[in-house]
Amino acid sequence: MEHRELSPLDKLLVGANNALRTVAAPAGRPSRSNPAEKIADANLDAKTKAHAAGLMRVNHAGEVAAQALYQGHATVARDKDIEDQMQRAADEEFDHLAWCEQRIHELGFQPSRLSPLWYAGAYAIGAASGVLGDKWSLGFIAETEKQVCSHLDSHLEQLPEEDAKSRAIVKQMRDEEEEHGENAVDAGAAVLPRPIIRLMRATAKVMTKTAYWV
Repeated sequence: MEHRELSPLDKLLVGANNALRTVAAPAGRPSRSNPAEKIADANLDAKTKAHAAGLMRVNHAGEVAAQALYQGHATVARDKDIEDQMQRAADEEFDHLAWCEQRIHELGFQPSRLSPLWYAGAYAIGAASGVLGDKWSLGFIAETEKQVCSHLDSHLEQLPEEDAKSRAIVKQMRDEEEEHGENAVDAGAAVLPRPIIRLMRATAKVMTKTAYWV
């Protein structure tokens, strides 16, 4: 089946719809099963639940930003294959978003109230870097996914062993984020300058510390 190539206006409308779907409404049904759906929930005490919810809220905020980052890159991508690659990754990231949101609710909490801010900032970064060329878009994705994997590894260290549901979600997210980063490198990602990498880490630190509580 032949697919119609989207015009710039089409892409803008698709991006607006994705933004509303991501930040203005509960995450819809994911395309894949939640990796934790068949795992029995543990009897966690209030403090452990709050900590697990805070970590999953950080992960949810990261997935909101990932949606925006990939959509921003895809909007200005020059190469159709790279645009398609970014869209496929964004679809997987939406599953992550839905899984995190479901787990936060199971724990009795709500996602970050600052989701619109996370989305807007990441979309701007994605589109701005994409204007420089696809290799720089891919470079941002590769470095972002590298930092996300490190961040998810730290969450696996912090989540209690008995919280098997949260751990199952984070483990699958971690594996898929690593794959996204590797795909970006294989597609020709540029190595970002060290000052940019340090700025990305500082920005991520602000987001993670804020999203844990708000």
